[in-house]
Amino acid sequence: MRVTIFDYGAGNLHSLAKSLALPDVQLRVDDDPAHAVVHTDVLVLPGVGAFGAAAARLAPGLQIMRDAMRDGLPCLGICLGMQLFFDGSDEGTGSGLGIIAGRVRRLQARRIPHIGWNTIDATSDPLLRTSALQAAYYANSYICQPLEAASIRAWTTHERDRFPALVRAHRAVGVQFHPEKSSASGVAFVHAFLQEARS
Repeated sequence: MRVTIFDYGAGNLHSLAKSLALPDVQLRVDDDPAHAVVHTDVLVLPGVGAFGAAAARLAPGLQIMRDAMRDGLPCLGICLGMQLFFDGSDEGTGSGLGIIAGRVRRLQARRIPHIGWNTIDATSDPLLRTSALQAAYYANSYICQPLEAASIRAWTTHERDRFPALVRAHRAVGVQFHPEKSSASGVAFVHAFLQEARS
């Protein structure tokens, strides 16, 4: 299985790459958004950085990546990667992929950013059941607001803010948490996603 991480130039991808490392996975990192969706079976959008800067790196290949995902390319979007599934963000300028209608807004909580372990509620998604992931590590100041509730498969609450923890569209899965930093169950979640992508 060929897995590509799209690198928008922020953060250390080491822990994410480590969680994706399986004997039958050929992993590559690509900073070209158009090339990242060519000759790959799975796309991963990592979870560190600011929306505006990531959207700028995505812009030259935005339509190509959007079409690939709408045509069924499996994609795992983590934190900022999930936020890029949406139309835009209050965090910065630029367009997201728009595969889920809605925007990203700032948390209204007193304590921002939301950092640390938190529970995952309404865990109806098969990836959460397979991995037994009930709590995960978060590091976010912004949250997603889909226009259609049908895309939301799990929730998290921080103070008075209840927001999507997991969304789905086409064969794309977006998570606000960091599975690669969420201990053994988080890595099991990543492996469950790869297994789902194979089928």
